[in-house]
Amino acid sequence: MKTLVFIAVSILGFGMNLLAENSARFESGPTQVNLLELYTSEGCSSCPPAEAWLGEFSESVDLWRAVVPVSFHVDYWDNLGWKDIFASREFTLRQELYATRWGSQSVYTPGFVLNGAEWRGWGGAIPRSEHQQTGKLVVEATGGEIKVNYSPLHFNGPYAVEIVPLKMNVTSHVARGENAGRTLKHQFIALNLVRGNLTQSGDIFRADIACPIDKADALAAWVTLAGSSVPIQATGGYLR
Repeated sequence: MKTLVFIAVSILGFGMNLLAENSARFESGPTQVNLLELYTSEGCSSCPPAEAWLGEFSESVDLWRAVVPVSFHVDYWDNLGWKDIFASREFTLRQELYATRWGSQSVYTPGFVLNGAEWRGWGGAIPRSEHQQTGKLVVEATGGEIKVNYSPLHFNGPYAVEIVPLKMNVTSHVARGENAGRTLKHQFIALNLVRGNLTQSGDIFRADIACPIDKADALAAWVTLAGSSVPIQATGGYLR
């Protein structure tokens, strides 16, 4: 009987540890946090330097507080010798929607988007947004359930939220294509993108979003106006 009790307690404790490891709370201040998106591919020989630069944010004091980085792997390189296992057609469509909004007829890698606008200044400092007060975003993740609360300083709703589980510290050995023979290192890899609308409750806008995070190391989330791709406020952090 003692053995059975010990096993039961051990299993219960293990389950509680798993829950703790997959639970996290992130919040922004009222000042806008930069959302920095990179569109990249393992099949693109000019992408590794851009990814290396983005990866430097993993050691930066500005990470999550001043900038939330997300690396979206696109699929339009996949038929040129090497299939990127992190690439998604959805991420390609997202980049194409941006290009359409900018009046461009094409997309490219590496391509950076800063707060919803095309940005070619990578490698240098990200512009600060000290004077852009947008409101506080709080995200609580427990297992596959994400609770979102946004308190805007100036109501311009309705609002929506986009949530991206992120994979960190990934090493990939590329056998073919433009990067044949190279070992690539990735940070902030987008594993998925889930959207949801926020519902107003007094001065706060809320949502409960189902989003699997069991394979993720970190989480990024940002609020937009409903129907828009331009982020208003962002937050994120490590899950473990």
